[in-house]
Formats: sequence, structure tokens, C-alpha cells
Amino acid sequence: MPHTSRSEGANMAKHLEKELERLKKLIYALSARVDENLELAVKSFLENDVDLARQVMDSDVRIDELEIEVEEECLKALALYQPVAIDLRFIIAVMKMNNDLERIGDLAADIAKNGMHINQAPRPKVPLDLYQMTYLAKAIVRKTLDALINIDTYLAREVIRDDEEINEMKREMKAEIVEALKREPEHADSLMTLSAITHRLERIGDHASNIAEDIIYMVEAEIVRHQSPEQ
Repeated sequence: MPHTSRSEGANMAKHLEKELERLKKLIYALSARVDENLELAVKSFLENDVDLARQVMDSDVRIDELEIEVEEECLKALALYQPVAIDLRFIIAVMKMNNDLERIGDLAADIAKNGMHINQAPRPKVPLDLYQMTYLAKAIVRKTLDALINIDTYLAREVIRDDEEINEMKREMKAEIVEALKREPEHADSLMTLSAITHRLERIGDHASNIAEDIIYMVEAEIVRHQSPEQ
């Protein structure tokens, strides 16, 4: 049976600590890039800015590269150091967050593409609720990243509750768009694109909520998926 000396164990612990610090820096870099891209995607849509939309799509390539880098670092840490307890939970949580952050980045790029599509067709009046929904989606992502950086489970639980508000706004927006389709059939193409944007904003809220759940798991070892927000 292989024997590990105390000094070897201490050395491995030191290497693991460095690896975890590197993982933190990588996931923070990814989250910052995703946050910025979502901000620009929403701005490109609201301000009809095609150049900004293209910038968002170009930047999404770097997000995909960072996502791969984070995953590779997580797998390396698991294979080399066999972490346990909170260190293991941290790596598992980062792997899950990594996937959700990359998906938020993809959705931001899709919103930018949708905005470009709307600009090429007669643009209907954008419902006020859609503006509110975009601001709420951005705020939820920002709050999620604050919870991640500060390892704040109270803030993470707020995010889960906020996601319910976005879900409700999406239901209301869907009903509004159905009515608008009856009134303005000539804008059907653009209205369907607006519907796609509301769906993507709702999915962004879902992914932010997933990250919040992973923060709670990492800190408290509690799995909160499938629980109601009040629990």
C-alpha cells in the first residue's frame, strides 16, 4: 500500500490551494466577461446598435474558450489532488457554474442576433415590460456574480426568489405579444423575435438561479434545486 509522508501531504495541500486560487481567478474572469457581454447585448438591442451586436458575438468566442479552460482546470484538480469536503464541493460547484455562465454568454449573443434581425424589419412598439425584463435579467446576473465573489448565500437565495419574478414577467409578455399579433399582423416576424428575446431573458434568469444554488451547495453542502423559493 503506497505511503504518503507528512511533508508530501503538506506539499500536495499547498499545490491544491494554488490550483483552487487559479480556479477562482478563472471563474471570476469568465463571470466578468459574461456580465459585460450581457450588458452590451441588451444595449445593442435597446439602442438598435448593429456594431455593438457584432462585438457581442465576437466576444462570445472568448467566453467559449474560457469555459473550456475552466473545465480542464477542474478536471486536472480532481485527478491530481483528490480533494474532499469543501474543496471538493468548490470544484463541483465551479464546474456547474462554468456551464451556466457559458450558456448565459450564448443567450446574450442570441439576443444580440435577435436585435439585428428586428432592425432589418418593420419594428413594432416594444412593450414597456420588455425593457423592465431586460433590466431585471441584468440585475439578477450582477447580483449572482456579487454572491459568487463574496461567497454570500443570503444574496444567492435572493437571486432564486428574483428568478420567479422574471418567470412571471415572461408569462405576462407572452400574453401581450399574442394580443399584439392580433392587432399588428404586419409585424408578426418582429413580434416573434421579441418573443424569442423574452424566452432568452427568462433562461438567463434560470441559469443565474442555478449558479446561486451552486453557491449555496458550495458553502452549506445543501442541495436546494427543486425547492420552492420560500424554503
